[in-house]
Amino acid sequence: MTEIQPAQGARHVVVVPGSIDMVSLLGPGDDHLSLIERSFDLRLHVRGNRITLEGDPGEVALAERLLDELVTLIRTGQGISGETVERVLAMLRAETTERPAEVLSLNILSNRGRSIRPKTLNQKRYVDSIDKHTITFGIGPAGTGKTYLAMAKAVQALQAKQVNRIILTRPAVEAGERLGFLPGTLSEKIDPYLRPLYDALHDMVDPDSIPKLLAAGTIEVAPLAFMRGRSLNDSFIILDEAQNTSPEQMKMFLTRLGFGSKIVVTGDVTQVDLPGGMKSGLRVVEGILGEIEDVSFQRLTAHDVVRHKLVGQIVAAYDDFDAHGPLGSRRSAGDDVR
Repeated sequence: MTEIQPAQGARHVVVVPGSIDMVSLLGPGDDHLSLIERSFDLRLHVRGNRITLEGDPGEVALAERLLDELVTLIRTGQGISGETVERVLAMLRAETTERPAEVLSLNILSNRGRSIRPKTLNQKRYVDSIDKHTITFGIGPAGTGKTYLAMAKAVQALQAKQVNRIILTRPAVEAGERLGFLPGTLSEKIDPYLRPLYDALHDMVDPDSIPKLLAAGTIEVAPLAFMRGRSLNDSFIILDEAQNTSPEQMKMFLTRLGFGSKIVVTGDVTQVDLPGGMKSGLRVVEGILGEIEDVSFQRLTAHDVVRHKLVGQIVAAYDDFDAHGPLGSRRSAGDDVR
């Protein structure tokens, strides 16, 4: 029951269902409760399974929605962390139409007792776009889960027999310059560029089965140059670090699309490593394909960084500097930022 008191604002008592463990909701040592108190301009009091909220009516209503979303998440079997509380609150304050509990409980893939799920609204929209479109571009800074989520969707599609194989590729931007001076075979020289893809793959597939899948061609990890001249049918194809493709390479890659296949292209247009004067294919492609119905461009930002909290703050600080500092001035003139 809510009782409005003009002098004190609103007062509302939230009764948490008896099936919900209050420690899970409030956190060990009431850590989640303390976080909620710091995040709202209101007073909270807990007695048993009753939480009393007092303060500004808008803040009281928002805090009640937060508690409701957290209870819903707990009912799905998920553990609640301080990060979860912050992400739910950020979505609620953004006043999105999607419920935070629906975003955070979307299970893409489970492996060895670990589930891979989107952790932000933009990540869910990105995942949904991969389901709905034949070609999806995921553009955003490091740590936003662009490649990781794309690979989870690829493994999910393979397990569901929606595709027959997964193809993971990256441009080796220094292949014509420095790799020739490294010892070893071509495969050994290129391996460092592909290592991040192997690392993500090991999180999602039983490591013992990966050599067999690679040997059978069910999973292929190769540099972008190896895609030329091929037509890729019934495949889930991921191009990572696409900002380091030329416009010609991007066209070559996209035209490899065969029947029954899906493509995801990921990259960060602020981290181009191409030689001086060369345009990035990822920067120009939206202007070329932006009006095609079955091609989707999804953008992630510093708010979608799911690594250490400080990484998101670093990305945001650099974005601000680029927008207002000397780098921003050069970029507005059409120059690449390297």
